[in-house]
Amino acid sequence: MKLAFALLTAWLVAFALPLPAATPPKKAPQPKEYVITQFGAGTDSTRLNTLAIQQTIDRASAGGGGTIVVPKGVFLSGALFFKPNTHLRLQEGAKLKGSDNIADYPLIPSRMEGQKLDYYAALVNATRVNGFSITGPGTIDGNGLRFWKAFWAHRDSMQQAHKPSTNLEVHRPRLLFIWGCNNVTIKNVKLHNSGFWTTHLYQCTNVLMDGCDIRSPFRPVKAPSTDGVDIDVCSKVTIRNCYLSVNDDGICMKGGKGPTAQKLPENGPIEDILVENCTFGDVHAALTCGSECIHANRITMRNCRVDNERPVLLFKMRPDTYQIYENITIENITGRCGTIVTLSPWTQFFNMAGSTEKPFGIIRNITISNVKVKCKQFAVLDGNPTDKVSNITFKNVEATADNAAFPNKYPDVKFENVTLNGAPLKSAPAVQAGPAVTPLKPD
Repeated sequence: MKLAFALLTAWLVAFALPLPAATPPKKAPQPKEYVITQFGAGTDSTRLNTLAIQQTIDRASAGGGGTIVVPKGVFLSGALFFKPNTHLRLQEGAKLKGSDNIADYPLIPSRMEGQKLDYYAALVNATRVNGFSITGPGTIDGNGLRFWKAFWAHRDSMQQAHKPSTNLEVHRPRLLFIWGCNNVTIKNVKLHNSGFWTTHLYQCTNVLMDGCDIRSPFRPVKAPSTDGVDIDVCSKVTIRNCYLSVNDDGICMKGGKGPTAQKLPENGPIEDILVENCTFGDVHAALTCGSECIHANRITMRNCRVDNERPVLLFKMRPDTYQIYENITIENITGRCGTIVTLSPWTQFFNMAGSTEKPFGIIRNITISNVKVKCKQFAVLDGNPTDKVSNITFKNVEATADNAAFPNKYPDVKFENVTLNGAPLKSAPAVQAGPAVTPLKPD
């Protein structure tokens, strides 16, 4: 029996057909490239290319997707709307330059300053475009000078007439507005001279900004409200290896404002944000919570350098909004700043809208460690009277300050291996030494 089985096995092996060779896995097809000059965009920098570029985007989307390529040269455009499966790449020497005519940015349903409202489209818009990417090394330039001048002229006229003025009265476009997109990459691109906010991320998840150069000027004309990155109702956002110098907040947590903001479906928390290996030139603050934010949780800023006279971490505490800022870590920071932390009331555009609510802020579990800076003042911890502040810890901090006073009114502030002007700092008594040396002023 055993012999018969062995003979049968040998026969099967001898006459078996050879197995086919393994088929190597197919490589994912590379996105097709659509160079805008091949689809009607011209190299005359004074010619408006909005229609030609938009038609290129539409063609790519209709064909299953692709990368819109801006080649070397200056291409003037109004608002562009990216579609599913499309991407944007700017080659070396390429500049996508925004029109300075607001008529080239349509008024559409949007989101600004923590509110749902109709507002002007950005230069680059992507709504529900999962996997959207913008890559360099070229430039997206907002060409904002005309908008900035109009803003300051209007602000001056309102002040002379003793009338209030908001940031929305002079119509200005943002540079990027990315709404409801998952798995977004913005890499190695220059984002310059925005008319309004530079990068606005709203209701997005899994965003990476890497190696970007984000700038707007302080002189000769200030570029008002040109925040570097506004993170608005988003989660899992990483910003790394970027340089930021803008005439407002560098990186800002947003998410809604007003006495009932926490009840509105368009608002929400900011969660799981990482800022690392970035350099902050002139900004109003490197990392800001507010002024339109209801909940920021698990925020980390590490391995960064600051070179300005403003706060590293700034809390804008609105007395008309319920706010929670918690589990925030600032570590491995070097350079020159105004304060390491400033926590102060923020009453710009205060509006209770007739509500009888009594909003307050909660700030808890804030850790600042491994910091070595030269500053104007160590910190200012002086929020609204009803704010609840607990568990702020400074650890392994070496600071040299022009003003050694430390305004603080909260008992739950801890110090571990902290020196101020060479002397150990073991406690921060409630010293009211006048206003912070970096006063909070709009724009």
